[in-house]
Amino acid sequence: MDLLNALVALSNFVIVPAVAYGSQLALGALGVTLIYGILRFSNFAHGDTMAFGAMIAVLVTWGLQAAGVSFGPLPTALLALPFAILGCIVLVLITDRLVYRFYREQKAKPVILVIVSMGVMFIMNGLVRFIIGPDDQRFSDGARFIISARDFKAMTGLREGLAIKTSQGITLVVAVIAVALLFWFLNKTRTGKSMRAYSDNEDLALLSGINPERVVMITWIIVAALATTAGVLYGLDKSFKPFVYFQLLLPIFASAIVGGLGNPLGAIAGGFIIAFSEVTVTYAWKKVLTYVAPESLAPSGLVQFLSTDYKFAVSFAILLIVLLFKPTGLFKGKAV
Repeated sequence: MDLLNALVALSNFVIVPAVAYGSQLALGALGVTLIYGILRFSNFAHGDTMAFGAMIAVLVTWGLQAAGVSFGPLPTALLALPFAILGCIVLVLITDRLVYRFYREQKAKPVILVIVSMGVMFIMNGLVRFIIGPDDQRFSDGARFIISARDFKAMTGLREGLAIKTSQGITLVVAVIAVALLFWFLNKTRTGKSMRAYSDNEDLALLSGINPERVVMITWIIVAALATTAGVLYGLDKSFKPFVYFQLLLPIFASAIVGGLGNPLGAIAGGFIIAFSEVTVTYAWKKVLTYVAPESLAPSGLVQFLSTDYKFAVSFAILLIVLLFKPTGLFKGKAV
């Protein structure tokens, strides 16, 4: 019985949160890896692109809620998501036309585009905070839990309860659907194959008659959709705060680099590696160890390797190790 309680506690505080967080990071990392693989630069504005898309979702959700529109037990934000994706697509296409296109035509080095993306990042960050403010904004409604800890205890008779939030369940389902659609698009459609060809060999792709501007446009559209979806899912699971998305840039880039920058499959794997690492290292293991360890060896402290305040330090440490010893990542992406 103690072993079951330990397993439930582990699931409740480590496995379930890490799976949801890993799904959010994977979607964010997919956007980063697509930009790097096809447009050949590291987009430092990606976190704030997520924030912009999520901000539109928050505003549309508030409008729908004020009009009395709901989605039953599901968050109204899911109804707002298509509008948010559309708004984010408009933003990134305008940004590409006004900023990045010039440097592409000049054949600027990737490092120049990285610096330019940092400027775009600060502008987007300021724009989002100007529109919606810098504070936490909650926009989740509907049923809060798929199963609550109290109901789980009543059903099983265990001391520990397992709580699965609706936002966590939605995150996993939406992430699976989004990833499946992306891989189907890249591998089965003519446009997706053109994007892969352009990524593998730009000159050969141009000789084959592939329109580079169309590839760039489709890439930005997909990236906007992924970024907005990731941003909305993260906001539903935690809360929406513009500066948090700026901080998320580190674990998202770490996810993409750990998996292999430019490799979509690696981005997904990297997202879960970073998420489980952060949650595992910052979790206080006292409760689990109390169940499984002999009473004489029961811990008196929290048995926490790092405070949750330092969770991004875990991403940074993993990122440094990978860059030092395996810069192409686990799935042999393009070297940074």
